Formats: sequence, structure tokens, C-alpha cells
Amino acid sequence: MNPANEKLFELLKQVGGYIYPNEIEVHWGILVVVYPYLTGLVAGAFILASLVKVFNIKEVQAVYRLSLLTALAFLLIAPLPLLLHLGHPERSFEIFLNPNFTSAMAMFGFVYAWYLMVVLLLEIWFTYRKDIIVWAQQEKPPMKWIHKVISLFSTDISDEASAFDRKVVKGITIIGIPSAVLLHGYVGFIFGSIKANPWWSSVLMPIVFLFSATVSGIALVIILYMVITPFRGEPIDMKCLDKMASFLFFAVIIDFSLELLDFIHRLYQSEESIKILSEMVMSKLYISLVIIQVILGMLIPLAIIVAIKLFRFDEELRKLLYFLSVILIQLGIFATRWNVVIGGQMFSKSFRGLTAYKMELTGIEGLLMTLILLIMPLVILAILIKIFPPWEKPKGSMLGEGTA
Repeated sequence: MNPANEKLFELLKQVGGYIYPNEIEVHWGILVVVYPYLTGLVAGAFILASLVKVFNIKEVQAVYRLSLLTALAFLLIAPLPLLLHLGHPERSFEIFLNPNFTSAMAMFGFVYAWYLMVVLLLEIWFTYRKDIIVWAQQEKPPMKWIHKVISLFSTDISDEASAFDRKVVKGITIIGIPSAVLLHGYVGFIFGSIKANPWWSSVLMPIVFLFSATVSGIALVIILYMVITPFRGEPIDMKCLDKMASFLFFAVIIDFSLELLDFIHRLYQSEESIKILSEMVMSKLYISLVIIQVILGMLIPLAIIVAIKLFRFDEELRKLLYFLSVILIQLGIFATRWNVVIGGQMFSKSFRGLTAYKMELTGIEGLLMTLILLIMPLVILAILIKIFPPWEKPKGSMLGEGTA
């Protein structure tokens, strides 16, 4: 038996009820799960960075640059899952040459290009411009050459130029907030606009995606900050950590409330699909939705953060509890993406049967490729941190005022 038939035979053994032949196999696999997960991390990290420049939250200043670099690292990899999922990824550039403004999926290329080129790269450049010039003066090759090229050979480090940089950064950040909303909100829009699928068809889908993105992005920056800072031999700023945890707490509450509201709305409507959806939740998605997404990914982290706020734990215990909660939140958000993408393909259009998803170990749509895609942003982030240290300010420079 060839591998394709063997896989189909394994799926047939897990099919329940009545299902159409073309619905036995789930067509959007793990790569389509990874795609909204990565874009959500980008949007959430950028929103955390915007708290400093737009809302003047000084307590999270310590992670401002780290948040920007994290958003850039994950944004560079975000389109790869979709490109790998395509049958002909080499033709993806055609969405720019022949734009289809009626296709939300096709518009992703333009949203991605705007967010990468105009928002993130420009904000990072203006944030680091003066520091890069000073680093280029103090360093030896090859970093000296790298920083000179990145600075576009600018030499102006005057107070007037620095003030201009700060104004531009604030303006870009203000533009970037709705851009971040658009970047990830449209992913929920794609699923929510498919009216033929009752699991996806909900006006709350874009909003739920957006707030879950905020949750995952803030949690990721907390993880990175808590891991990187001790490795540098520096103490963790507890005021910064407590403040980030507070924002995370409110974001999780809003996200959980919206998902609960969506669930109650489905029950109240009681459409003909409610029976098969309930059966799917209690059988195929019970572990991933009830156990991982709701209990481990939301309720337990909420209980942990509430306990931290109510009781005066010492710093070491707070760090441990914060780290545990953000790890669980990341697990829960990934499960959320899994339940939306995979769950929406598990029931038949006849509402009378359920299929299953069997993930391969190797291959383009396999587990190993998924792990590579999740690790690649961290590798890129390590390179970006080497080029743009987010915590170091250059020492005094002998450079005078020049022309940009």
C-alpha cells in the first residue's frame, strides 16, 4: 500500500458518522496553524512596544527595543508557512504584479509589505540611528562596516537630529498600532467571513484573534526578557515585569470574555450545526480546547496572576509564577489557533459526521518543519540582538555634528 492510501486508510478508521469523501482529509494542516500564531506574536510584541512611545508607560521602557526586535524577527518568518503550504510558492510575487483587491488572502502581501517596510524597519532605524553612528565609530571591522551601512552613512548625532528621531518614532508608532490591528485582525476576518462554516462564521472572530495576539505577544516578550536578562548577568527589573504582567492579565481577561461571549452566542442561536459542533468539542477537540486552551492556557494563568496580586509573594516566587503562567499562555494560544484552523475542517458540511487530522513527522506539512519555523525567528532574533543590542547604550563619542 502506498503512503497516500495508507494515510487515507488510517483517517477512515477515525471517521465518525456520515461525511463526504472530499472532506475526509484536512487540507489546511499545521502550517496554516503556525501562520496566524506567528503573526499574532508580531502584533502583540509591537503593541507592547507602543505602550512606551504612545502611552508613555515608563515601567516597560526596559523591553521597548527588545519588543521591536522580537516583532521584526517573527515578522520575517511569518509568511513562510503560507509559502511552504502553496503548491507553487515561486509564483507568490504575482500578488503584487496582479493585485486582486477583492481577495483578503491576496491583500496579505500588501499588508505585510507595509508593516515590514514602513512601520517596523523605519521605527527600528530611527530608534537606533544615533546609537548605530556611535557604535560604528567605536567598533572594529566587520561590525564597524555593518553599522556604517545600516546607518546609511549618516553622521549627525546632534540634539536637533535626536529630537527629530524621537518625533518620527512616535509618529510611526501611532501609525503602527492600527497597522498591527490590521495585520492580525484580517487573519480573523478571513476565517470569520466564511459563512458556509459555522465554526468560523462569527463577527467576533477578528476581535478574538486580535486580543489573543496581544496576549501571546506580551507573553513572548516576558519569556524572552526573563530568559535573556539572567544570562547577561543583570537583575530583572521587577517593576517592568509586574507592569507587563498587569497588561497581560487584562488582555487575557478581555480575550477570555470575548471567547466566552462567542460561545454563548452560538448556544443562543442554536442553529442546526450546534449538535455536531458540540460533539466535536467534546470528542475531537476536548484535549486541545477544554484542557489546553481553556484550563491550562487561560484559567490557571489567570488564577496565578490573581494570586500574585492578592498575596505579597517575594520576588523569586513571583518570577517563577510569572514564567509558569506565560509558558501556559503560549501553549493555550497555540491551541487556540489549532482549534480554529483544524477544528473548522473536522466536521462534514452535512453536519452528520466528523473526521480527524493526522500530522506527519517529516515533509513540508510535518512536525519537524513546524519546529523549524518556530525556531527560526529565535535564531534571527539572536542575530538582530547582536547587531542592535536592545539594552546597551554606546559610550560617549568624539563625533561632532555633521550632516545626515
